[in-house]
Amino acid sequence: MTEFIVRRLLQAALVVAVMSLLVFTGVYAIGDPVELLINPEADQATRDMVASQLGLDQPLWRQYTLFVANALQGDLGRSFVFNIPAIELILQRMPATLELAALATLIALVLGVPLGLYAGMRPYSPVSHTIMTGSILGFSLPTFWVGLLLILVFAVWLGWLPAFGRGKTASVFGVEWSVLTLDGLRHIVLPAANLALFKLALIIRLTQAGAREAALQDYVRFAKARGIAPSRVLFVHILRNLMIPIVTVAGIEFGGVVAFAVVTESIFNWPGMGKLIIDSINLLDRPVIVAYLVVIVFFFVLINLLVDLLYTLLDPRVRLSGGSR
Repeated sequence: MTEFIVRRLLQAALVVAVMSLLVFTGVYAIGDPVELLINPEADQATRDMVASQLGLDQPLWRQYTLFVANALQGDLGRSFVFNIPAIELILQRMPATLELAALATLIALVLGVPLGLYAGMRPYSPVSHTIMTGSILGFSLPTFWVGLLLILVFAVWLGWLPAFGRGKTASVFGVEWSVLTLDGLRHIVLPAANLALFKLALIIRLTQAGAREAALQDYVRFAKARGIAPSRVLFVHILRNLMIPIVTVAGIEFGGVVAFAVVTESIFNWPGMGKLIIDSINLLDRPVIVAYLVVIVFFFVLINLLVDLLYTLLDPRVRLSGGSR
């Protein structure tokens, strides 16, 4: 187990290093932040002074070398716009994104697994056909369009829910949470539903396919022949064997929700990391862009590691060390 964790951490370090080089080079090639940070009428001397203060007058290799040296000490640079450490800015926005992503993933699992099981165990019923048709719509409808539709229906026409912002929050251990207040819950419902739609469709189809396949296996037929209660067959013999692929997809998709919540956060003006990265791209705030992507890559690696560790709990036959099974 220890060998496996060390190996994965070394792989993570290599991935982060390669990604940082690619991102740093790509961001460097796009535009000039100085043009956006100072008055367009400023003279060349002022431009040169600002570029020198930000370190933009150095060659690319020198800028990257300084970035790596500082990153090894936990410093991912200072925001050009806010003049505070980029990692601090990201950590300020991270709780809002994690809260939104966690609720969206929870919605997808709580609704997707039961609906997928029903559709898999009764594949020819009208309800199952309706569920699978709905999952196709979940895959097909663009996120931004669904978000605007949710705002139009529930915020504009019906007036049930607010369309923008995070609402009132409650602080726990210094972290602000929307789900702990009624106003915060009302604000998070629409963006979470919008973010959960695609994941819900994916979980439904994964569970439905797995349930149909498992229902045809000999161990399920034998359990039914022994007169075991259908509910026990479903939850012990079928659902248990579906947990590994469900956990895998849920873990990866949770990372995807965190990384790609940009559209949803922009539509609903949710003050998370996604909106921060959009604003940073618009202002060419290079330190924030690079720091954000480094954090996201590390987050993906951490989630994949946790998923692999969960395998051993769900199926003791899995050996992460690469030894015999």
